[in-house]
Amino acid sequence: MDKSTGKALVGFIVGAAVGVAAGILFAPKKGEETRKEIKKKTEEISKEVSAKVSEKMDEMKGYVQDLANDAKTRFKKVEDA
Repeated sequence: MDKSTGKALVGFIVGAAVGVAAGILFAPKKGEETRKEIKKKTEEISKEVSAKVSEKMDEMKGYVQDLANDAKTRFKKVEDA
């Protein structure tokens, strides 16, 4: 994951958390309703973040595999020389 992607992911997470918190805390609801809403939104955000992290991990696996294959090829060339 490059730095800009990591920063974007962190920005997304922070922005979502702040937006949800502000929306829930300023809504005129009873405490119990607010807690339920916070729990629901937290679970939703958690699922979204998990999906994004999983997606980026898959990208990283491919990148690492490519690097490993490149290193093996270069090592083989040096070994054969």
